[in-house]
Amino acid sequence: MTDTMRPRRARSASPGQWLSRALVTILLLFFAAFFILPIVWLVLAPTKSNTQLLLDGPFSFGSLDQLGANWNELFAFGDGIFTTWLGNSTFYSFAALALTLIISIPAGYALALIQFRGRRVLLITTLVVMLIPNTALVLPIFLELSALRLIGNPLAVILPFSFFPFGVYLTYIYFSTAVSKDLLNAARIDGAGEVRVFTSVAMPLATPVIALVGFFSFVGNWNNYFLPFLVVGGTKIPVQVGLANLLSNVPAFNPTTASSIVIQLPTLALATLLSVAPILLIFLFAQRFLVEGMTAGGTKE
Repeated sequence: MTDTMRPRRARSASPGQWLSRALVTILLLFFAAFFILPIVWLVLAPTKSNTQLLLDGPFSFGSLDQLGANWNELFAFGDGIFTTWLGNSTFYSFAALALTLIISIPAGYALALIQFRGRRVLLITTLVVMLIPNTALVLPIFLELSALRLIGNPLAVILPFSFFPFGVYLTYIYFSTAVSKDLLNAARIDGAGEVRVFTSVAMPLATPVIALVGFFSFVGNWNNYFLPFLVVGGTKIPVQVGLANLLSNVPAFNPTTASSIVIQLPTLALATLLSVAPILLIFLFAQRFLVEGMTAGGTKE
């Protein structure tokens, strides 16, 4: 057997390589612990009383009975105001989501597949607005809503939420790269008008990007705190603003609270979990479409 035919032995790693791998592993474990351990603590905290949370181990499990007691305390706060906050967030997010899809999907389709005057200007404007931080737009939006006398109205939350240039850009990329223009042209040759081509041919092919735009829009709407904090109040606030109100009634964070009803830390942790639960549920049910939407534009037909 010649030397060229002998199987090559795996080269052993040098001490320097072992050291670099060990450092990388330690670094990854550190960041994993840094992000995962607070989530584990948050999941376990609602099962404890306030005393158990402060004195017992941080990752010990309390009891289901205590979880039920914290649940009752949360939904009894303010005569069930937490349920109202959840309902407000649901209404604002889904109403804005519907408007976002109605506007973003046709707009992205038109920018990608229809030639018209001003198309390039609109595309560049969309990209520029997409790069502007949302907080930078809060003041002009507030002044505009004030001029229209919409402050305190649910429309003051829904209309700005439905403004989603990133969704237009995602749809533009999808239709530019993942949808065959020959298929659309074939429908036009068969006599279909532009509206019918869009509704009967393009829309069924755009399910992944619709799910992707819808998910990003819903997450952004649900988690938005600053704008609803400014434009609505009272019982109209969403759950993210409501969490700040709960925080002000926690003695550990606000020792000077004068409220007759205080919220303990385990109850606040339970409220936090419930505030993110809708996003987690939607992600679990829509993850297949989200993956398709994120990878559909990777290759051009």
